[in-house]
Amino acid sequence: MATIGIDAHKNFAEVAILEPGRPMRHRRIGTTPAELKAFVEGLGPQDQVVLEASFNTWALADLLQQHAGRVVVSNPMRTKAIASAKIKTDKVDAQVLAQLLAADFIAEVWVPDPTLRALRRRVSQRSALIHQQTALRNRVHAVLNRNLLDCPATDLFGKAGRQWLSKAPLPPEERQQVESALRLLAVLEAEIEAVERPLAETALGDARVLHLMTIPGVGLVTALAIVGVIGDVRRFPRPNQLVGYLGLDPCVRQSGERAARTGHISRQGQGHARGLLIEAAHSAVRTPGPLRAFHERIRSRRSRQIALVAVARKLAVLAWHLLHDDTDYRWASVTLTAGKLRQVERKAGQPIQQAPRSPARGQTTRREQERRLQLQAEEAYRAMVAARHAEMNAAASNGERLAGSRPDARRRSHPQPPLLSTRVDRVPPQPSPAPHATA
Repeated sequence: MATIGIDAHKNFAEVAILEPGRPMRHRRIGTTPAELKAFVEGLGPQDQVVLEASFNTWALADLLQQHAGRVVVSNPMRTKAIASAKIKTDKVDAQVLAQLLAADFIAEVWVPDPTLRALRRRVSQRSALIHQQTALRNRVHAVLNRNLLDCPATDLFGKAGRQWLSKAPLPPEERQQVESALRLLAVLEAEIEAVERPLAETALGDARVLHLMTIPGVGLVTALAIVGVIGDVRRFPRPNQLVGYLGLDPCVRQSGERAARTGHISRQGQGHARGLLIEAAHSAVRTPGPLRAFHERIRSRRSRQIALVAVARKLAVLAWHLLHDDTDYRWASVTLTAGKLRQVERKAGQPIQQAPRSPARGQTTRREQERRLQLQAEEAYRAMVAARHAEMNAAASNGERLAGSRPDARRRSHPQPPLLSTRVDRVPPQPSPAPHATA
């Protein structure tokens, strides 16, 4: 039985082979298909291989699994913390990996299945195209700013904005630059549409994505990115573990007799999904409901940026509960969710059903009914928080301590399910009861 550590690069890989009763052996192999195949065919079912997560990890892992008995993908962040050394070379890295695996002291990385890897690549491809689209649009805005021009339309790249842009007084060289950017934008828009079509088809057939899209601010891309990062939610026993996996948990520093001090979020894990959650938080706090009340409560004592990150963390907790319980968001708006689904169906190329007729004049519309329910939920959240604070203050005056009131209580499982993520059905479309009379 051999324990093999591999430090792979683009053109070569350093290999360290550790066998019982024999000294450590080193060799360098090329990463061409022929050389990799020759090396892999020499492995046996009793051998175990470890390599660090990098750009070509999954392809190498799939190739090694064809012959090796066990293939482990190491977490590079955890490995660096365990095996930091003053002398660091590729040969030393491969040797340390082999020694740590032989001692069963490797922090493994969860290996996603091929379907999940394909979903991640598609989401990443769309993100790259969006970045290029944003860069081109910024270039057009820069041309207008240089010439002291301001578009009267809300969207410069909408129908009215493009009509104004075609007649804007620009010097010949600036006009040529704008037209070049517009031609490139047309190509990028076609590519984005081609990438979004299979993503939309995947979303319509995945109940997990549909559950996540019931959360305010979470759309098609955000839901797919979360599902792609999480995979099987059962590998996270608690929501706080998912929060830490996404890098939304605060760093904690403590030494000696000093009290623990919390700092910024760790920012570990996939930055793309974390950024999408923060982007979704901007939209969620504009929708009436407990999420907006939560944002206002945090913002009243902290900055706006910290409050938005806290909402993003709350969205990650909600995602865990919705996926774990296989249910929709408690305060989901039926009309807004239906609008999201219609957009997904349109991107997937499916025929769109005709929207229902608007109600007769004088009757309350469904959206107004749902908004009333969301406002009631928002006030219920504020009342719950106020009652909780009053209870804590009363207990503190009596020298008592409530369950869950310790500084580290947020990191433990609460005995009662949170208000925002309990198992309930979607908000019913029928009219809501009359609001309570105010005093």
